[in-house]
Amino acid sequence: MDVEQRIALVKRNAMEIVNEDELRNLLVSKESPLAYIGFEPSGLVHLGWALVASKIRDLCDAGFRVVVFWADWHASINDKLGGDLENIRTCARYMEDCFIALGVDPSKVQFRYATELISDPSYWEKLIKVGKVTSLNRIKRAMTIMGRKEDEAELDSSKVIYPLMQATDIFHMGIDLAYAGIDQRRAHMLVRDAAEKLGWQKPVAVHTPLIPGLKSSGGRMNPDEVENKGIEAASQDMVDNKMSKSDPSSSLRVHDTPDEIRQKIKKAYCPPEKEFENLNPILMMSKYIIFPKFGRMDISRPEKYGGDVSYDSYEALADAYFSGSLGPVDLKNGFADALIKYLEPVAEYFKAHPENYTRMTEIVSSLKKLR
Repeated sequence: MDVEQRIALVKRNAMEIVNEDELRNLLVSKESPLAYIGFEPSGLVHLGWALVASKIRDLCDAGFRVVVFWADWHASINDKLGGDLENIRTCARYMEDCFIALGVDPSKVQFRYATELISDPSYWEKLIKVGKVTSLNRIKRAMTIMGRKEDEAELDSSKVIYPLMQATDIFHMGIDLAYAGIDQRRAHMLVRDAAEKLGWQKPVAVHTPLIPGLKSSGGRMNPDEVENKGIEAASQDMVDNKMSKSDPSSSLRVHDTPDEIRQKIKKAYCPPEKEFENLNPILMMSKYIIFPKFGRMDISRPEKYGGDVSYDSYEALADAYFSGSLGPVDLKNGFADALIKYLEPVAEYFKAHPENYTRMTEIVSSLKKLR
């Protein structure tokens, strides 16, 4: 596979590459560069992870060694799962299961924990150096990466450490390419800025879109407006509307049954206007999850409404929907059928390996009772 083919794999379904020239130079100079994506282990997994799993496979296919990084201490700082490290590490083991169930080959990735890094004194030396070249205002602005507001650091100063740790993770592991959803953009820009000031290796940053929640929660920027309003505004717009683990009624979980999937999709926001395309969860999940997996969508419908129809690309599906030749009910039904098929291997995996998922549901249930 030549360099351009590898670049095409890295760019597939990406919203932003910072930047493509650096990516090309990296692939020319290194046969097996090191990529990373970090996660807070924090709850039950929703369908947005399917896009992430697909991107991890792309990076592996493009010749990257990939680290999936479980930010256990970061999650504790961010008060996830009661701040209990044992709960958080149980969640990491469950999330590892989820990635394998979604098609990530465990032989091609390395699962690592923050605990491994922080025991090395040189990690903290690097963190202090990053802090020395990064203003407090810049760190507080980056706190949105953890779903926090800037002023929350006034009540809990440990929150300020989080962005510095995220940057130091990347430097300490010698990461060549940092991948995440667009909500982590500020962290990656902080990393690149610090690297430039310190004369350290500057990682390429790759960002994918965020899957919207099933409910409408306000307007969203059309992709054509990104150039006018800027990627930062576009990323915040996606953060405001993203699918979330904390709202089960607005998210599709990878463990949902066929009946649950159909019920949730039946109620999902699905506007037929093109200007709301990026706000439409059914279209966005079709684009980023169904078509990359199956390459088509087959929709069954009564003869009086035109009979069965198939679409060989997302663009053809979207054109039909926006033109009115495909209605919302038929789109939802076709998507539900495809998603149920997509998630069959996940159900089979957890039927054979239920331990971590069972423990995770027990933890979530017990924490709800404490509220």
